[in-house]
Formats: sequence, structure tokens, C-alpha cells
Amino acid sequence: MLDYDKEAERYDATRGGEPRAVAAAAAVLALVPDDARDLLDVACGTGIVTSRLATARPGLRVTGADAAHGMARRAAERLPGAAVRADARRLPFSAGSFDAVCAVWLLHLLDDARPVVAEAARVLRPGGVFVTTVDKDAAHHVGSDIDALTVRWYAGHAEDGSERMTEYAAEHGLVPSGTALFRGHGQGRTPRRVAEYIRSGRLYPAGGPRLAERVETLPGPDVPRREPAFTLRAFRKH
Repeated sequence: MLDYDKEAERYDATRGGEPRAVAAAAAVLALVPDDARDLLDVACGTGIVTSRLATARPGLRVTGADAAHGMARRAAERLPGAAVRADARRLPFSAGSFDAVCAVWLLHLLDDARPVVAEAARVLRPGGVFVTTVDKDAAHHVGSDIDALTVRWYAGHAEDGSERMTEYAAEHGLVPSGTALFRGHGQGRTPRRVAEYIRSGRLYPAGGPRLAERVETLPGPDVPRREPAFTLRAFRKH
């Protein structure tokens, strides 16, 4: 996994910047009830999306939480007094503290997402919603020539898989309540970048150096392929 303390300095520039943040925030808010008063953004990163959530709906009190010191520090600059350093699996909030909890690009990083779902359910009030990205890695498979070469090594199991998330949510009294999409910006994969990820073991480790070489020799090694579209799912607490 990435060192997110170090990654904080370049995170926004490599994850679509403000255009992606605007799109992600709009998609999250489309799934949050209009009468919601308090929203918690877990694994908020640099706060780039979190701050957009706050400004897009002025009547909504937004809090950001991230486990990485570097990320939480950047978030605090965007959200003075409303950002904390906290692990999404052990949130420092009382039960029933929020009308909404969101997690954008977190669950796909975990070996076990159930503790995060459990905590989200715990801090939600009855009728509150948990909004999270699902199938994040699958979103990058857009039918490109890169995908054609790597499909053999693509692992179908994903901890943030939509069906898996529905099961985890049901265990804590959360039922599906909506879906939204948002487009990535500057996140279309290039052969050279994918080859780097393969060599580092972050993608398709079973393919090894030979797969990295094949991907890197594709035409237009630095030309981004089609942008991914990311999926958000909402789950309402009984």
C-alpha cells in the first residue's frame, strides 16, 4: 500500500484535482438527503472533496477524518476546525452522531472492509445514509488495448465489490438506497504508467516483468486511454 503521508504532497495532482473533486462531491450529495445536518467524510485524504461537500451545501456540517498524518494536516488547512486524524475502523465519535457518512476510494484498499462498514453504521442516526465508492479497480477497465493485454491477470475478487458491500451493509442494518456515477479527470491509464505499477507489484503481480514489457510496447505509451467512471452506492440505516 502507498505511504499516504508521503503521497499527500502530490495526491491531488495525480487524482484528477479540482475537476474530479467537484464531480465526486456532486455525486455524493446526490445520494445524501436534503435534510441531512451532519456528514462525516472518512478517509478524506487532503480534504479536496470534503471541502467541496461543505461549500456545495452550506446547511450541511461536514467533518473530515483520515488516518494518515500528512493527509489529515492538508485536510485541516481546507477545513479549519473540522478535520481530525482518525482510523475509519475506530472512529472517535458517539453512536448516532451523523446523518451521512461517505467514503470515497477507501474500501478497495482494504483486506477487510467490514470494520469500516460497521463503524459507519454505528455513527449513523436512524434514517442516515452511508455512501461509498464500489468496484473501483474495475472502473479502470474501459475496454482499451491495455485491458486486452492484462485481462488474464485481472483478479475478479474485490473487497469493495458491489455485491460484497451489499452483504456487509445488510449485516449492520443498512439497505441499498441509490447509485450515482462520477467521471475521473486525468485518470485515464497510460501503458507506461501501468507498466510501472506492474513492476512495483501494485497491479497484476502475477504478470511480472514480462507483462510490464508487453504493456509498455503498446502504441502511444504516454497517451491516456479512456477516463474511468466511478460508482457510488448509498445504504440507508433502518
